[in-house]
Amino acid sequence: MSSEESKIIVGSEEWCSFTNLGVPAIKARVDSGAKTSSMHAFNIHKFRRDGESWVSFEVHPLQNDRRTVIRCERPVIDKRVVKSSSGISETRYVISATMKVGVEKWDIELTLANRDSMGYRMLLGRQAMNGRMLVDPSVSFCLGDVHPGTLDEYYGKRKHKRSGLKIGLLASNQELYSNLRILEAGQERGHEMVFLNIKQCYMKIDAMEPEVHYRGGKVLNDLDAVITRIRPSVTFYGCALARQFESMGVYTINSSSAITQSRDKLFSLQLLLKNGVSIPTTGFANSPMDTNDLIDMVGGAPLIVKLLEGTQGRGVVLAETKKAAESVINAFKALRANLLVQEFIKEADGKDLRCFVIDGKVVASIQREAAPGEFRANIHQGGTASIIKITPQERALALKASKTLGLKVAGVDIIRSKKGPLLLEVNSSPGLEGIESATGKDIAGMMIASIEKKLGWKRALNIES
Repeated sequence: MSSEESKIIVGSEEWCSFTNLGVPAIKARVDSGAKTSSMHAFNIHKFRRDGESWVSFEVHPLQNDRRTVIRCERPVIDKRVVKSSSGISETRYVISATMKVGVEKWDIELTLANRDSMGYRMLLGRQAMNGRMLVDPSVSFCLGDVHPGTLDEYYGKRKHKRSGLKIGLLASNQELYSNLRILEAGQERGHEMVFLNIKQCYMKIDAMEPEVHYRGGKVLNDLDAVITRIRPSVTFYGCALARQFESMGVYTINSSSAITQSRDKLFSLQLLLKNGVSIPTTGFANSPMDTNDLIDMVGGAPLIVKLLEGTQGRGVVLAETKKAAESVINAFKALRANLLVQEFIKEADGKDLRCFVIDGKVVASIQREAAPGEFRANIHQGGTASIIKITPQERALALKASKTLGLKVAGVDIIRSKKGPLLLEVNSSPGLEGIESATGKDIAGMMIASIEKKLGWKRALNIES
């Protein structure tokens, strides 16, 4: 196996199998940049057998499928601290298993990690490939693809018994991680999930028979609930649709009124302050003539200039000097853009907290840290996320903020300052990828569970082979 001619040529992704794990097919991302291979695992439990350490775990072997589950047991050969691609370090169990790729098979080491939020259920690292493989990253499945019908034969075709609710997801892009996870989580729990593209819905405004129609004239009159994930650019029309569903007696999470007031950053800040929620000192003006006083109002430079319509860190600028602040403010005003100026919390050191609130409970929290050279924590712009334990004061702030705005589901962003925790922003359509990846929690499932609780639906056994 040492000569170049005897090595296997593989692409950027390949199908592997592990007979001693009971996994006949799993798609692996081939990554020579990673040292150790990793397999998706959850419900991981260590136990002793004949005086040795073993581990039991479950695997979702197929991408975008959390219903197919394989239970495995293997001896533990090591425990290692591994840093993931998102920069998060965690201790993982290491096992040995026999991998088959093409017609060749050999034993490799695998770390066990929850990869539900990753694109691939397995990562094939260079340690397993050394002396055996050559990688051509321009191609895929050099050793053969696996047909969906074959996967059905391997794992047994699972059929959902849709005895649950019919839930619509009102959003713009079905392929976003958060939307895929919500649809998947609802299906897992036995519900019929329907993706509703906001731009393809239209309404019949009628006091006696209000209706929402979907492309092709389909009337959406049989939904039990609608999950509202409305992007800022379509807030007006998306909230009008949510209001229409509400008039039809359909439960919405979040409501149209809650989304509307949370999207108006100035109004929401005024409302939050009125209800005792602490925020950084903020200024707002309409006339460029008031620029200097506006800057002094928030304590001078450095300061933050923030567009009212910005989202996910876009439209947020750090002005480090008074001159820079004047230039940025006047430039935005010349474009007739509504903006806020806000004091810069230097001691936060580019970090903030994201608290995910569902039904009046903080179900998960992470600390986000800015990428090198950036002043604001943002995982959409190269920042990192890690699990953090929030203080009772921070928890109370997150809950009060979401309750004040009437949001059942919210991402509450908090910054730590010398004055204590301060509220930065409340997001009515928070993303799931960063917080699920960092915490390993099934946030999408929790959202579905909150709808079940509200509508009094009790989960039963919903999957049959």
